[in-house]
Amino acid sequence: MLTLTLVVLAVLLTLAGILILLSLHRIGPTEVGLVTRCFSHRRLTDDNPIAFQGEAGYQAELLMPGIRFKFCLLYGVQKYPWVQIPAGQIGVVIAQIGEPLPNGAKSAVYRHEFGQFTDLDTFVKNGGQKGVQRPVLSPGTTLPLHPVAFLVITRDRVYGIPVSEQIQKEGPLTAASFGLHPSDLEVVRIQRDPASQQDLIGIVTVYEGDPLASGDIASRLGGYADIAATEQSAATDAEIIERLLSSKNELHNSYQDFQSFLDQNGRIGLQHDPLLYGAYNLNPFLVRVERVPMLVVEQGQVAVIKSYVGLPTADTSGTDFKFGTLVRPGHRGIWQEPLRTGKYPINPYCYKAELVPTAILTLNWAERVSAAHKLDAKLESIIAKSNEGFVFKMDLQVQIHIPDARAPRVISTVGTINNLIDEVLQAAVGNHFRDTLQSMPAVRFIETR
Repeated sequence: MLTLTLVVLAVLLTLAGILILLSLHRIGPTEVGLVTRCFSHRRLTDDNPIAFQGEAGYQAELLMPGIRFKFCLLYGVQKYPWVQIPAGQIGVVIAQIGEPLPNGAKSAVYRHEFGQFTDLDTFVKNGGQKGVQRPVLSPGTTLPLHPVAFLVITRDRVYGIPVSEQIQKEGPLTAASFGLHPSDLEVVRIQRDPASQQDLIGIVTVYEGDPLASGDIASRLGGYADIAATEQSAATDAEIIERLLSSKNELHNSYQDFQSFLDQNGRIGLQHDPLLYGAYNLNPFLVRVERVPMLVVEQGQVAVIKSYVGLPTADTSGTDFKFGTLVRPGHRGIWQEPLRTGKYPINPYCYKAELVPTAILTLNWAERVSAAHKLDAKLESIIAKSNEGFVFKMDLQVQIHIPDARAPRVISTVGTINNLIDEVLQAAVGNHFRDTLQSMPAVRFIETR
């Protein structure tokens, strides 16, 4: 009898030892343990896949690195790597738990209490929402995120377990599984174009926010109330231009803090303020950047600005000017003050710049073209007849000069410098010489040409 008791005890101790060994889990230094409860008298009561009150299924609490105990007959443990964002990349976070997004919303409201989404209980209790989260994870970030609560999309891999069966059937997840290109998950860099050697700026379009105000084509934080106030304070045109071209990107950290952008009443669509040289962590679901050349005004030029945005048109040209309207900077229309030598980060979808040469230009009505500007490329030698019917082919050279202060009036009159030369001067000079030659004999024309 004693022997049988000892045998049973040994068996029980062996079984207990096996159960203890099976219940011990070594979680690596860059791993988390996802706990699954096999059975419970409680059931999940909503559409969230994670248990916070001991229900069966995925548990909210993760096992951190070290030797951890979870009774093997009640719990299963799977190991998952920490989320790690490589240098030069960003991580987009998609929550699979929380409250549903309101109708029309494309991303979840972010609160500072959420931190970097490592505290699941805080996220849920403070109204965290399912879907794309507005902040992105910066390069070099390493976090022990819950693999069921959050998916993290990087350029090279996707962290987490999708709860959607449709997504699970697709096999290994990539950025393309979520409609993104791998390059969308890289840090956005605005820098000088090495091929063209042009200075670039980034034109921003955002995909979430309130609609634009009626008549606007681009969003500017606060609208143009500050420009109107500056104008009423007897500021000069140059001061208004300086105020208008200075961006408000510091209010939302150059669109990197998208929650702040929306809190500042940022609107959906094209943005007035561009991005300058730098590297930016932008959410590709919410922000798109197009790189375009910066406006460069060289010595001997001015840029006449045609503005498509701003305060309503208020003509300042006076009643004597019959060729269009001129406005103060900050209004829609042709600015009465041109931009002089310098580099200007202006949005070409909001403003069109007409470069006007203010140095003396030499135009050739001949086969050769001025190498300095090529504005006379379409000009040809003038062919005319004398009153006796002799045909002359005349080469001409004309010099013109446009004062910088008069450049806006010239553009308002003819539209562009090419129009001035091709449509106005070409016809005026040609007709003048043709009319003159037709009214005199050939010999007299040769003597007096």
